Amino acid sequence: MKKYIAATLAIVLLSACKKEEKKGTEQVPPAAFATEMAADAGQLIDVRMPVEYSEGHIEGAKNLHIYDKDFQERLDSLDTGETVYVYCKAGSRSAEAVSILERKGFKHIVELEGGIDAWNEAGKPVSK
Repeated sequence: MKKYIAATLAIVLLSACKKEEKKGTEQVPPAAFATEMAADAGQLIDVRMPVEYSEGHIEGAKNLHIYDKDFQERLDSLDTGETVYVYCKAGSRSAEAVSILERKGFKHIVELEGGIDAWNEAGKPVSK
């Protein structure tokens, strides 16, 4: 009986230690943002105006301007089960976008703390 209890306890403990799938929303600084994207490519969106995007953006970012009238419909082209990385210039628009993404049922959202300004200050590369 003691062996049965010990074996059951061991199984429960091992199950509890199993890596959990990431869920929810994170706001992370540039270094962590880059690290997470390298580990899980996901979907990268830049919610700034097209002119801002053309002046420099993170490589691979899709420009979905938050104030376009079809912004929410354009989000429907993204996979709600895949990680979404989002940023703007300094953080206000991306915070608004995060709220919309959460309402639309996205499971894991990573927001760049400080936006592209912080990314640039950290010396991270941009594409034009």
